[in-house]
Amino acid sequence: MAEKKTKNRKPLPIGVSDFKEIVENNYYYIDKTKLIEDILHYRAKVNLFTRPRRFGKTLNMSMIKYFFDIENKDGNKKLFENLKISENEYFEKQGTAPVISISFRNYDESSWGNGFEMIKNTISDLYDEFEFVKENLSARKKEKYDSILFNRATEATWKLSLLDLTKYLYEYYGQKVVVLIDEYDQPIIDSYVKGYYQEAISFFKTFYGVVLKDNNYLEMGIMTGILRVAKENIFSGLNNLRVHTILDNRFTEYFGITESEVEQALKDFDLEFELKDVQRWYNGYLFGDIKVYNPWSIINFLNDEKLKPYWVNTSGNELIKLYLKKLKNEIFDDFSKLLNKKSILRRIDENMTFANLEANYEENIWNLFFHSGYLTLAEEVQDDEEQVYLKIPNEEILKMFSKMFIEVYFENYNSFYNMVYSLKNGDIETFKKELRKILLENVGIFDVSGVYKEQFYHGLMLGIILILKNEYEITSNNFAGKGRYDLLLKPKNLEKRKEGIILELKVVNAMENLSEDKIFEKLENECDIALQQIEKKEYASVLKNSGVENVLKIGIAFFGKEVAVKFDRNYS
Repeated sequence: MAEKKTKNRKPLPIGVSDFKEIVENNYYYIDKTKLIEDILHYRAKVNLFTRPRRFGKTLNMSMIKYFFDIENKDGNKKLFENLKISENEYFEKQGTAPVISISFRNYDESSWGNGFEMIKNTISDLYDEFEFVKENLSARKKEKYDSILFNRATEATWKLSLLDLTKYLYEYYGQKVVVLIDEYDQPIIDSYVKGYYQEAISFFKTFYGVVLKDNNYLEMGIMTGILRVAKENIFSGLNNLRVHTILDNRFTEYFGITESEVEQALKDFDLEFELKDVQRWYNGYLFGDIKVYNPWSIINFLNDEKLKPYWVNTSGNELIKLYLKKLKNEIFDDFSKLLNKKSILRRIDENMTFANLEANYEENIWNLFFHSGYLTLAEEVQDDEEQVYLKIPNEEILKMFSKMFIEVYFENYNSFYNMVYSLKNGDIETFKKELRKILLENVGIFDVSGVYKEQFYHGLMLGIILILKNEYEITSNNFAGKGRYDLLLKPKNLEKRKEGIILELKVVNAMENLSEDKIFEKLENECDIALQQIEKKEYASVLKNSGVENVLKIGIAFFGKEVAVKFDRNYS
């Protein structure tokens, strides 16, 4: 796509999550200020918003901070001119409260010792920001303040530091305090993955709990995170908490970009003709009753004008990989279905804790996938439904699933990539050799006893070849000609790559009592049957109707870790 240069195009805030910086530097901004109106309207003492990473949580928290902050009230007021909240009766609340804003989104520590030091530094910086309040404090309180400021406080003092700061700010301004905690769960998730969960939860249970529960100096608390997973451990007894997950209808439009907002952005950047492709790549999330796009992906697409994966979900990802390694045998079939663009029926628990997560890994891993943004609802949920259909939302996440599949299920990357690229280049002998190597070295991680299911190998091959999605349209189990093929690869660029590929898979029943010679004879015969099926049922017609005249037909037969491969070519 040729680069467009539009005279009036605004710069895009890639990597910028400070609301003031965005407004003052005239960055492109999709107005989400009505979120403030809704927060004030519904009047919850403490709100927790759970959304995947890079869905606008940090920017929204920055916006809220500048709206309420009593410091530089007049200067901040200018930031909201011509935005939706300025037209609302709630605009009178602008600049009426001291604001404490703390974020743990960059927390990534290998031990509690390192983690606690990072937390202390974050709190100390916060105290430094408000050092002017010391002028109104007693000598005793000044000493306590300085113990935090200069990092010499006891652990008990650190646990109470956020509560104490609300008290100091209230005494200085005579106004109750708004407390904003961004990515509250990142240190807890990180500690769980790295083995120091008990130390972390002991600290945060007090640190969060005392400032949000029965705090006479608190005007309002707002938290964001990815998971509600730690809720019961941290906020026990916090009856003023309202949790807003991706299952709820309320507040949905403020986290993510709606269809109409995307359409407008594409017009603003002269890309409106790309809408269908943008939908396929970045749409598909159903939050409550509204479909939304990943804002990080959209902003980067507008900037680069290229359809490719942009979203890197760093938080929650390590936790998912941890459980995938525990469950890779048990969930392989479901994983394969998702890669095949099918839905799976699972129960989603909004009240999940680490305790019940460990009680049923196999069931609750899908909660992690869902809340972390890797899966979405396949259809709107009814109130009385205990189970919901989940699916991969779009092409971007399908690409990430494919990568995750490789990371979890395969260790020999050289064999893997050699096999994939030999397939692409039509080198079937190398393809066969590397496929056999992959089966020998990796499939031992699966339970390969009993009756082999074609679904197993189908999922295996689909997961492997999805790495070629940039060059091919990859479909599986679709109708063509007079039947349904297993796997089909159609070149996206016929000038660059003219050969389409059809793979038909066969599986020899492991219960057949066959000698080694008979096994290979059987495998060879099954490959012939597969090639005959491709020809007889005219699977290649779907390629030829799309202008692909050259077709590579491959029959693959499996027996445990043994495999045979035969091929044929139709060249016009």
